[in-house]
Amino acid sequence: MAIYLPSTAEEEQLALDELTPREIVAELDKHVIGQKEAKRAVAIALRNRTRRQKLPPDLAEEIIPKNIIMIGPTGVGKTEIARRLAKLANSPFLKVEASKFTEVGYVGRDVESIVRDLVEIAIDNVREEKLEDVADKAEQNAEERLLDILQPPSPPRTEPSSTAGGVVIDGSTGLTDSPSRSRDKLKQQLREGKLDDRTVEIDVRERNFPSFEILTNQGVEEMDVNIKDMLPNIFGQRTKKRKMKVNEAFEYLIQEEEQRLIDMDQVTRTAIDRVENSGIVFLDEIDKIAGREGGHGPDVSREGVQRDILPIVEGTTVNTRYGIVRTDHILFIAAGAFHVSKPSDLIPELQGRFPIRVELHSLTMEDFVRILTEPKSSLVKQYTALLETEGVKLEFTPESLDEIAHFAFRVNESTENIGARRLHTIMERVLDELSFEAPEKKGQAVTVDADYVRKMLTDIVKDQDLSRYIL
Repeated sequence: MAIYLPSTAEEEQLALDELTPREIVAELDKHVIGQKEAKRAVAIALRNRTRRQKLPPDLAEEIIPKNIIMIGPTGVGKTEIARRLAKLANSPFLKVEASKFTEVGYVGRDVESIVRDLVEIAIDNVREEKLEDVADKAEQNAEERLLDILQPPSPPRTEPSSTAGGVVIDGSTGLTDSPSRSRDKLKQQLREGKLDDRTVEIDVRERNFPSFEILTNQGVEEMDVNIKDMLPNIFGQRTKKRKMKVNEAFEYLIQEEEQRLIDMDQVTRTAIDRVENSGIVFLDEIDKIAGREGGHGPDVSREGVQRDILPIVEGTTVNTRYGIVRTDHILFIAAGAFHVSKPSDLIPELQGRFPIRVELHSLTMEDFVRILTEPKSSLVKQYTALLETEGVKLEFTPESLDEIAHFAFRVNESTENIGARRLHTIMERVLDELSFEAPEKKGQAVTVDADYVRKMLTDIVKDQDLSRYIL
């Protein structure tokens, strides 16, 4: 049975294997308003991942993740659902736009770079976790090294012993405690910051490395050769003396000790295992590479991109600088507005790799009001906290929030529908004067009511041409 150490209220989270689909949806509800069907789909996918890990290895190997396509207009929560899901699961997460990639033979990014980028993210995540584990030890080691520089250890005394009246007298007798007491005193001064302004000289590794590029038809990723390892005597091994303040030297030595204490081979193995078993890739704008009739001009490579993405999604091996990575059990969540094209325009093989399809609905005025207030980091909470740093107490009346939601909904209907992102534009416009004058209103309480919102927005919304540019 696993034992979880107590943590602060902010950090406390349920273990992933204890989260039921209902609890996963409840966690997502704290950040994303509405879209129940999409939340249910990703919650089931995450729970299935946990169920798979409890199966015998031979059966678990056969169970592939059920990839998801989210269909819905921009600004309704597609990306946010995937991002929060990855954070909840503590999984390596990568968001990429499908339109960035091109067919092999064209100038552009290779689709295999998706997996390489995901591995790099996992390496960084695992390394950060290991840094927390060795932080105390690294600080102790750095402190001892710095004390050695400030007060080099005295050489052992070699004075000959003499005999007086049959008693052996050692030349070092009575002196051994003095350096120890002096070092303890110096350590106390160091911890209290009394030595921060003193200058010391330490050995610093040279970081200069000749920069060059190798251009091939395979791309830079394929030419990932570690020249420092091949030529250790030429690059990266030299050190030089450098003078710096004690506090700067302490920070440098801590970083050096952290690198020394972390086993990068173990970090790499853990990261690759996480990518292969719990990685999540969010493929945005999948509709932009859906094939269209005609296939002329710049659209000619769209089907080629789909065919290149297909092996990654269905399961293949990708060579990275850290070793071979299998993509069989990475969860892929694709998303697109599909205004012009539709999911059936994707090649049949790719459609078959995304068996779960959920539609996200456009936001209503009631959704806008909830988005303003309910999420953990709602816009109202953000702006209130920002102005509070200036000493201004900002309050919104319920009527003002209804009015802001009303204006956002109207502008979305009359111009382009950009979903919840419209609220950012409206809120900035409403609070423009207050944000500018906040330093002069220190100590004041400001209430934003419906009349104030109308005053700031009515003229702009009335002028259709103006609203297109400003809102």
